[in-house]
Amino acid sequence: MLLRKIPRFEKYFAYIPEGPDLNWSDSRHVEEALQALIEFARSKKVFQIKMGPHVWTRRWQNETIKEAIAQKTTSTISALTADEKNDAGDNLIATLQRLGWQQPSAIDANFGDYQPRYVFQLDLHGKTAEDIFGGFNQLWRRNIRKAEKSGVQIQVCDENSLTDFHECYVETAQRDHFTPRPLSYFQNMYRAMHNENAKRIELFLARHPDHPGAIAATTMTEVGNHAWYSYGASTTAARDLRPSNAIQWYMIQQAVADGCSIYDLRGIANTLDANHHLFGLIQFKLGTGGYAQEYIGEWDFNISPLLASAFSVYMRRRG
Repeated sequence: MLLRKIPRFEKYFAYIPEGPDLNWSDSRHVEEALQALIEFARSKKVFQIKMGPHVWTRRWQNETIKEAIAQKTTSTISALTADEKNDAGDNLIATLQRLGWQQPSAIDANFGDYQPRYVFQLDLHGKTAEDIFGGFNQLWRRNIRKAEKSGVQIQVCDENSLTDFHECYVETAQRDHFTPRPLSYFQNMYRAMHNENAKRIELFLARHPDHPGAIAATTMTEVGNHAWYSYGASTTAARDLRPSNAIQWYMIQQAVADGCSIYDLRGIANTLDANHHLFGLIQFKLGTGGYAQEYIGEWDFNISPLLASAFSVYMRRRG
């Protein structure tokens, strides 16, 4: 939420190195800030507010998840007993419910919201790159070494290489059966974020002498001490060279060098079923030695319930 763009919201923020962020654990300030947001939205004729606070509720460690998969004790992450719970997340949910905010019906049943509710993260705090590499499973370490020995090279690129990124991305979309965003989307995103801060978005390409263009491509975002793997793509022809592992390892090392304490591999589906078509996501990310985490999800405040309902119908039909 860009509450900081509204001058009257200044008093509700706690300051962090990258700028102001709402202190979600302070229920009184949350209530005051959200009420001010609603008043501002009404003045601008907004019919619905949607937000996804960056506050987690539950966390599952690597070994807990692997054991559940091996023992087939449950088919979903949500049904698995969490290793850690965040009271601040539960308290925020209670506050939002009391203030009349609602959780929408899931747009995508696999991920829960417009943004994934379940993510996979790697703890970098106090660790060296060697520590993190040692925490990878045997397959990850072997694939990274194979990519290096095979001559895979990772490059940090600028906006001019977005065409190479997009070609790789479109091939991935065709292979994985999703609708790709146009090149202009990534160009606009890159310019807007890069102009704000050079570290806000970086483009990484994996190349190999035997293959034209990029064989894997990713973007990474940094805000404060948190680094996110945001978009990723790879070609089918060069899959045996393991560029996806190599490019992730390069980004993780970059995040460590930049002083980040969290590397976020982003969304996973709420499934531990090996037969589920999205099981490969968590299987791939488990190899980093990280943990799964659940956020409180997205919340709506319907200023005009009629228009909000019509918009929801439109989005469902739009697919």
